[in-house]
Formats: sequence, C-alpha cells, structure tokens
Amino acid sequence: MSLDVRQLRAFVTVAECGSFTRAAASLNLSQPALTVQIRKLEQALGVRLFDRNTRVVALTRNGAELLPTLGRILRDLDGVLAETRQLVTMQRGVVRLAVLPSFASGVLPEVIARFRAHHPGIDFTIRDVIASGVAALVASGEADLGLTGGVVAHPDLEALLRGVDRMHAVYPEAHPLAQRRRIGIADLATYPLILMDAATSVRQVVDAAFAAAGITPLVGAEVTYMSSAVGMVRAGLGIAILPGSAMEVRAERSLRSQRIEGDGFARPVAVVKRRGRTLPPASERFLAELGQVLAVEG
Repeated sequence: MSLDVRQLRAFVTVAECGSFTRAAASLNLSQPALTVQIRKLEQALGVRLFDRNTRVVALTRNGAELLPTLGRILRDLDGVLAETRQLVTMQRGVVRLAVLPSFASGVLPEVIARFRAHHPGIDFTIRDVIASGVAALVASGEADLGLTGGVVAHPDLEALLRGVDRMHAVYPEAHPLAQRRRIGIADLATYPLILMDAATSVRQVVDAAFAAAGITPLVGAEVTYMSSAVGMVRAGLGIAILPGSAMEVRAERSLRSQRIEGDGFARPVAVVKRRGRTLPPASERFLAELGQVLAVEG
C-alpha cells in the first residue's frame, strides 16, 4: 500500500466540501487531477471511499469510518511540516552547548543575549564543565557544540573554529606587580600562586609554561572554581593565573589583572562538534556568533 500526503488531503477536502468541484477549487487542482488522487487512494486502500453521481457525493461506510483516522494522520503530518519550517526559519529551536566555565560565566551570556534579540524563539541548554567534560558531552550527542580549551584530540570531534585565550595574573591592587608594565614568568615565580585544579585546561597551560622555562612554581593553593581563586587572592594568599575570558578577571574591583607575556601562557580554544553529524539549524546559525567569543583576548 502506497499513500502520500496529496491523496490524504484530497480525500479529507472532498469529504469536508461534499463536492469534487468545490474541493478542486480549494486545492487549486483541476477536477480530473483530484479524481485521480482519490482513485489512487481507493486503490491503495482497497475500498471505495465515495458514492458519487452527477449531483451527489457521499462518503461510503468505509470512507466514513476511515475519515477520522486519515484526517488525524493528515493533521499530524501538517504539524510536523509546520514545526520543521519553524526550525528552519529560526522561529523556534534549541541550541545545546557544552562550554568551559570561564566562557559560560564571562563573554558567552552577552553573545547569547544579542543572538536572542534577533531570534527570540531560540532556547539554550548550557552545560559548563571542564575540557574533558566538553569532549564527552559533544561526543555522546548530549551537546551540539562544545567550546573547549587545549588540544582537540578526541577522534570523534571536529574543530570548527579555533582561537586563543591569554592567561592573566590576578593580584591585589597594592601588590608590587601593579608597578610593572609587563609581567613574565620570572615575575610570577617569586610569589605564591593560586592555581586551578590539575584536570583543567588552564592548569595544563600553566604547568607546561613553567616546565618549558625550567622553573618550579611556588604553589600557594589549588582550587576547583575560579571564584575560589579570586577569594584566595583577595585574602592575600597569592597570585591567581586565570584566562582572560573569565568574568572573575574583570568583576572584582579590589583586584587587578594583567596579561602574562610569553607564548606559553596562551590557551588554545576551539568550538567542536561531533564528526560527521549535521548541526540543527539553530546551532548552525549560532556557530557564527561563537566566533566572537574566540576573538576575545585581553
């Protein structure tokens, strides 16, 4: 049995109009073309749907029994088509993101706000996790796009955009570093440092920079959250090394931040998707906006 939407629409319209002539006009078809659609549907179903003569068109018993079911199928199909058009035209949709916490609390909210000003029907689901979590969520299909740090090495991920996030030294405004116009690794080595957890991409960049310089950092504390690092700095326990993308770098008025000189203090960042998978329309459109996030460099 082979049915198509045109045959269902022809049947329902004739039943509602009670006339082939009026139904043909409603569907913008010639009457012979409409008759062909009804005949094909009757052949596919194996039953006669209408009794008709020159004056009267009436549903057969089988036609009357099938009308509610076929009408519901047609409405469901129309609903699916309408929803698909809304997705394509950005009237509705969901962008699912897995994002590094520094971006999730920093520049990303402003980018989303600008995007939604033009596309108010688009919703966002955001998971803020460390780099390994971003990779896992995108690879599993739980997130459409991931904004991650470090080298993209997962075999199931494809990098769509790339950028650089510079590391900043965060210190009290009265700290001796405030007098320096440039801050390098040698300056940092003389003070206790508040470092991020070893599993984070920020810590991996810092550890690699110190190892390349042959310097052992003086670790004052290790923390999981950037807000905790800022609190430690505020208490005078050391200097934090945080990415320039982090909101915490700019939000605390009693502290100062300055970019750390040297190529070793640059964290590669990238927007990734699952390899071989097509992005939903909303996520595809938002991809261009994420380029603005990667362009942020302090």
